Amino acid sequence: MSAVVAVGSGRDLWRRFLQVPSAVAALVVFAGFCVLGFGAPWIAPQNPYDLTQVDILDSLLPPGSQSFSGMTYWLGTDGQGRDMLSAMLYGIRISLVVGLLSGLLALAFGTLVGLIAAYRRGWVDTVLMRIVDLQLSFPTILVALILLVILGRGVDKIIFALVVVQWAYFARTVRGVALVEGARDYVEAARGLRLGGMRILLGHILPNCLPTMLVVATMQMAMAISLEATLSFLGLGLPPTRPSLGLLIANGFDYLQSGRYWISVLPGLALLAIIVSANLLGDRLRDVLNPRL
Repeated sequence: MSAVVAVGSGRDLWRRFLQVPSAVAALVVFAGFCVLGFGAPWIAPQNPYDLTQVDILDSLLPPGSQSFSGMTYWLGTDGQGRDMLSAMLYGIRISLVVGLLSGLLALAFGTLVGLIAAYRRGWVDTVLMRIVDLQLSFPTILVALILLVILGRGVDKIIFALVVVQWAYFARTVRGVALVEGARDYVEAARGLRLGGMRILLGHILPNCLPTMLVVATMQMAMAISLEATLSFLGLGLPPTRPSLGLLIANGFDYLQSGRYWISVLPGLALLAIIVSANLLGDRLRDVLNPRL
């Protein structure tokens, strides 16, 4: 029995999802940020990291100001004269890329570990779960900080660090679901037909783990974006040449006391909206995909 059959048809799931206005609003907000972020090279008024397009004379202009060339800065400029609207669009793009890629890689690796532990059981399950317990016993932010201190700054470095601190969540969750599915009659029947272990894992157990994996992936993506922003704010995440929303917030932190709030507050509001919308999507997906809820 597939996961779709267990919880209803795709059309029924979509109808139940749309019954909650907050979930629909969260979907619209998150989809809107994805469009803005990934379309930044075509939507942004300027490339804020192209020195030929930035003028230091336009630095620290409040929202709605015009430059000497006649360009309107709807969200103001930062200390280097960069258009905040453009910088935020590019920052949203980097934050989403880091969150999505790290989430997908952690999902793939954690799912593989969880499925193997649940199917093989015995000493294999014991060893893998002890590794997971060890991973989860350390604070997430501490592990990520140590890794970035060793590896240095960079998009690939922070994605690797986020995968390391996230995979254990997926492994434990998938193992729990796979243990339940592995005890069902259809899996026992597949074993009786002498189907290969990989075929049973991928063709029978994995499809029934997908709903739970989807919910956890949504939540972990929001956590990854938040964690990346925290690390970048601390100066250990992304380099200044590829700033995310967290680094934009850090760049404007020193200007808050002088009243130039827009440099930090506006990226902070965008980051908050992305994280809240992703969490609301995860909550609603959990309710829809679990018939008992």
